[in-house]
Amino acid sequence: MHELLQPREEQTYRLLIGMAAARVRDLADVARLTEAEASEVLDRLQTLGLVTVQLGDDPVFRPLPPDVALGTTLLQRQEWLETARQTVAALSEEYRAGARRRDADHLVEVIVGAATLRERLRQVQNSARKEILWFCRANPLAMQGADNTEEYAALNRGVRYRSIYERALLETPGELDSIAEGVSWGEEARTLPTLPVRLAIIDRETAICPLVRTDEQGIGEPTAAVIGRSQLLDALLALFESHWELATPVRSHAGPDEVKADLDDSERLLLSLVVAGLPDKSIATQLGISRRTVQRRLDRLMDLAAVDTRTGLAFQAARRGWI
Repeated sequence: MHELLQPREEQTYRLLIGMAAARVRDLADVARLTEAEASEVLDRLQTLGLVTVQLGDDPVFRPLPPDVALGTTLLQRQEWLETARQTVAALSEEYRAGARRRDADHLVEVIVGAATLRERLRQVQNSARKEILWFCRANPLAMQGADNTEEYAALNRGVRYRSIYERALLETPGELDSIAEGVSWGEEARTLPTLPVRLAIIDRETAICPLVRTDEQGIGEPTAAVIGRSQLLDALLALFESHWELATPVRSHAGPDEVKADLDDSERLLLSLVVAGLPDKSIATQLGISRRTVQRRLDRLMDLAAVDTRTGLAFQAARRGWI
């Protein structure tokens, strides 16, 4: 778009305002123009509606208000600019959509090998700023719970951890102790009978999802997809949140807002395992006690909750905030 007035036109118009009225030769003298140049400029100003002329043998030119003359032009240019802005926005969106289709491979990076996967999990935890979400299935591919030394440092700097553990993992020797330790650091842990995939999501910006199926473990090197911001990542976030709502908390100590109860930490952990569905034998093994002791402690918890079934105990435990 051109300027509303060229420099010579603006200078001449300003001079004419100061003079109130002028003939071509008078204006040419003041503006230091030839009479031909002054006449040309005045004709242009007249076309723009900035000058009126009193015809005669020696025409006299007078200035007109600029807001009336140039207002319509300004409005037209504003409309043009708005149309141009909308066009640029539409073209930019088309470009981004095309780039996403063209560069879809950049949204998913495939990494190969247990050591590479472990190192990437280490890196993303060290770089996390807000939150890490986990689906922890039995038989980990790259990292046992006790090997996840990055978790403590991340929790200490304020990163929130939410982990869902597959029930079978709780029955694996040593894993329950590792989970209980994480909970004591501040991890929020829950459990479900089964999980659909192994998954880590960092700051809702990056997900790591192993690609190897459970029945194919041990066949070649494990592979995983590192997924950036995309609809695929949104779907994985929704998958995690839906399972989180259904999962049973794993607790080894009382929370700050819980209803007071005369439960020690071992009973609270036992209760979490019972509600999660672990059999007495597995609970006894994980807690290092006999099955008879498990039953005796369950009897005490049922007496405390005033129920006579495990189903009733699970209901009362949830209602009273014991887990």
